[in-house]
Amino acid sequence: MSSCKECYSKHNRITPLNGVRECLEKHEQYICGSCGRCICIQKEEKRGLQRWNFPFRSLEIALLYLRTADVSEGTACGIYCLTNQHGRESYKIFSSDEALTHYLQKNSSKQCANNAPVYRSTSYQTFANTQIRRLTSEEVEQYLMEIS
Repeated sequence: MSSCKECYSKHNRITPLNGVRECLEKHEQYICGSCGRCICIQKEEKRGLQRWNFPFRSLEIALLYLRTADVSEGTACGIYCLTNQHGRESYKIFSSDEALTHYLQKNSSKQCANNAPVYRSTSYQTFANTQIRRLTSEEVEQYLMEIS
């Protein structure tokens, strides 16, 4: 099975969230115009951050949010592997190598091998039929049925 050229996922109904229903019902979604996968693109009210701004425990999970970062930043973002002072790895999305450098300057306990992304698409693209909106209750129910 190949990955979606738009949202990078091999599965058009995959979501890493535990509260899938709540997210689909209450948050704005990026709806992939190619495969129909929904990705949370809602900004957090308190800090104005989106889910893609947070560290992920695996490259696979970070990849599920990469498209929302691309769209939010209007550029091909990259996923970087960070290591803390205890050797624990996490994956974080940045819009550029410069954004990574700025982050590392503020977070001296983190390091990034080679200061290079482990994944980045070749260029930013827009796609037809993509939508950013809240789902209707009918769409939520249909999507949840298709996840199972």
